[in-house]
Amino acid sequence: MPLLVLTAVACGGSENSPPKITAGAKFGEKPTVSKGKGTPPKKLEVNVISQGSGPTLAKGSLAEVNYLGQTYDSDTPFDTSFGKQPFNLVVGTGQVIKGWDQALEGQKAGSRITITIPPDLGYGAQGQPPQIPPNATLFFVVDILKGVTPPPSAKGTVQPQNDSSLPKVGTNTDGKAPSLDVPKTTAPKNLVSNYVIEGTGPQVKNTDTVIVQYKSVLWDGAKQFDSTYERGAPTTLTLNQIPVKGLSQGLTGKKVGSRVLLVLPPDQAFGSQPQNGVPANSTLVFSMDILGTM
Repeated sequence: MPLLVLTAVACGGSENSPPKITAGAKFGEKPTVSKGKGTPPKKLEVNVISQGSGPTLAKGSLAEVNYLGQTYDSDTPFDTSFGKQPFNLVVGTGQVIKGWDQALEGQKAGSRITITIPPDLGYGAQGQPPQIPPNATLFFVVDILKGVTPPPSAKGTVQPQNDSSLPKVGTNTDGKAPSLDVPKTTAPKNLVSNYVIEGTGPQVKNTDTVIVQYKSVLWDGAKQFDSTYERGAPTTLTLNQIPVKGLSQGLTGKKVGSRVLLVLPPDQAFGSQPQNGVPANSTLVFSMDILGTM
């Protein structure tokens, strides 16, 4: 969802004639929306078209949604996920525009809502040309497909870490990043996937979308290259779609609620292709908390 993630959008409705759903009005149907007329509202407006019976979204909840967005004075969408891949986000953490974060908190999964977002909770004066002009008010139809509020950390039985040739992972369960100490030895040639904390949830399937917190470092030098803890929110991985096959293979079969040590040799990671912060032919080390599934 490139127009929403880590950006700001604006949306609105008119006091005289706000945008209306003219076709596809039911939850799950791709909507068609008329343009609004008159002066858009100056404050965020959220209307529940149909209320679901699923979990209530709170700050930190993971939501899977479909959406359609258009500027208040247009009947042409600038973005939609209907008919494509649903969009996953963590509510209230700044991954999306402020209007979305505020509108989704307190809503139930299974609901269809409309959101009218004024410019100060959206893209503001800069807009997002060419689709979204400066100081635009936007109107969204959002179907909340799923909602999950994950625990802060793995929880279960701590497992021994006796192999001195492998990294050691901290076992704290306070929601903070665990320690991750890499030995100054030769990296393993095969994928390593070991329990650090063994949870009690169901086994992860290779078709699951898992909710994870992770910290990742290079084997050489133990330099960190990524961490959801530093970003302040968990993320989701759809195992049969992620390009890093070692993550999919290493998490499949592990129990929800667990913390797992993953060591990915280059052929299970990025291979000879360098990535941001990851040189070519790097062995990668992950501490991965499996907090749930979507």
